[in-house]
Amino acid sequence: MDFGIKGKRALVLASSRGLGHGIAVALAREGANVLLCGRSGETLEANCKAINAEGKGKADWIWADLSDDNFVDSVAISTNDKLGGVDILVNNTGGPTPGTTADMTPEKLEIYFFSMVLRVITLTNTLLPAMKTQGWGRILTVASSGVIEPIGNLALSNTLRPALAGWSKTLATEIGRYGITTNLLLPGSILTGRVDDLDGAAAKRTGKSMDEIRASKEALIPVGRYGTVEEFAATAAFLCSQQASYITGSLVRCDGGAARSV
Repeated sequence: MDFGIKGKRALVLASSRGLGHGIAVALAREGANVLLCGRSGETLEANCKAINAEGKGKADWIWADLSDDNFVDSVAISTNDKLGGVDILVNNTGGPTPGTTADMTPEKLEIYFFSMVLRVITLTNTLLPAMKTQGWGRILTVASSGVIEPIGNLALSNTLRPALAGWSKTLATEIGRYGITTNLLLPGSILTGRVDDLDGAAAKRTGKSMDEIRASKEALIPVGRYGTVEEFAATAAFLCSQQASYITGSLVRCDGGAARSV
């Protein structure tokens, strides 16, 4: 299937590794011109070289830190310089540290609210007017399955990411008439460095081995295994496609059926 996004301009946040990098690769393979961003210039440059070597979509990169007060202005300016505008915005952020509600100090809440919620919303608002003018756009926000089923020992994530769900749904009702869709994509246990870190923290907390932690989690996933970045990224690419023009305001799960809610 041709996703109809050849030549579209895509900004993918936090794309030096993991899910963000996977999404950037998937969009480029559909012919999109992608702008990667993150805090590791060396890694981003290597990622772009690999994408460009495939000869499908083009890739470039910028340095950006979601915790930086100048993040929105610098990214908006750099994106215009590098891409000339944005058709596809993938809002992806790193996750907060594990912990219980007792660990949620005001300082931690403020730090992660700014990097995970406020900067995402503000950047989207900054880029939206041009999408409205051109009459086409895709806004995809990567969150967590904790939005619909809170995850143990991830109190900060369970608290902050649902804010993006309410925002994305509200935004969808306001901008649908402009040909712009906005959706939330919820990963379950996808094999990334972030999941390695969380499984490692669980192993340390419980005294179990990593293999035991993973076996217990896989036993609760109907498909019986963790997902791959490629599977997740393919779902993201479809939601950014021309064919997905009638999907908006949705929470889409890519979790192997793990969430028990309907």
